[in-house]
Amino acid sequence: MNNKLMVSSSPHIRSKETVSSVMRDVVIALVPATVMGVVYFGLSALVTVIVSILSAVLWESFYNKIAKKQNTVKDFSAVITGLLLALNIPALSFNEHPIAIFALPILGTGFAIIIAKMLFGGLGQNFINPALAGRAFLVASYPTLVTGSVFKESNFMPVISSATVDTASYATPLSNIKAGASYGADLMQGLLGNTGGTIGETCAIALILGGIYLIYKKVISWKIPVTFILTVLVFTYIFKFCGIEGALNRNYTELFYGGLMLGAFFMATDYASSPVTPIGQYIMGFGCGFITVLIRIFGGYPEGVSYSILLMNLCVPLIDRWTFPRTFGHKSPAKAKEVK
Repeated sequence: MNNKLMVSSSPHIRSKETVSSVMRDVVIALVPATVMGVVYFGLSALVTVIVSILSAVLWESFYNKIAKKQNTVKDFSAVITGLLLALNIPALSFNEHPIAIFALPILGTGFAIIIAKMLFGGLGQNFINPALAGRAFLVASYPTLVTGSVFKESNFMPVISSATVDTASYATPLSNIKAGASYGADLMQGLLGNTGGTIGETCAIALILGGIYLIYKKVISWKIPVTFILTVLVFTYIFKFCGIEGALNRNYTELFYGGLMLGAFFMATDYASSPVTPIGQYIMGFGCGFITVLIRIFGGYPEGVSYSILLMNLCVPLIDRWTFPRTFGHKSPAKAKEVK
């Protein structure tokens, strides 16, 4: 029998894409930023990435085992969570923090996978981004280690071959800007990423290329990241022109420092914790950008990307409810009463 004549139940429009293929595209998009993080921070960054990915996979396998559920690690979502968490924490020195290099990614992925993801039903049921939840947990538990910056004093010199990288702790560019200094306002330095920061937030070019790849592959929509970035840009200058003290030394180059590009392209666009409607995605991007600027300028913390996304994640159900289009033929209760 010709398969074209066979009738099946809905949905009738099917896609060749699967969860694992989408997640693989995200991994591919994160490869440039991961490589640059290893180039700048050396072996400790590579160890952090590997430990974080492996522990995320093992945590998810462990939960599925004790909950007697089908193992879901093949969908690559645990790999994404582990990789994103690794890119959101600094590469610590083997000499100064030999235990923390392993402990931070293991504890962070444990909270991200078990608490933020699996206890709420697993992939697609989490109401906040698991990797950001893991980072928030680590910041609250070990603020000195997680918010500190390890910066390799080199001019784009690879340090992968060094077993023990000679690193020193410095304030991040955003911390210096927050303190009123102008350090870190150089455009090329921000684009190339030879600055202090977490493993994945240093090279803006690598993150932008990865984001463009995801948009090209239609894994994500441009609405959230573009609205997010433009909102940060516009309100930074609004507060600057208004003479707000914390915004006077800021300009457009701040877009390429901190976790803005990483958060806008890879975490604010999480399927499960972002709006499904086009208008809702604009609202999500605007809310993330506005809250980020408020925290950076008025808050005591120099960076606000992580918390802005987490706060907007909590608003997603309400945003979807407000912006979801009405069903054709729908009538409000008042109008339906009039018809009767």
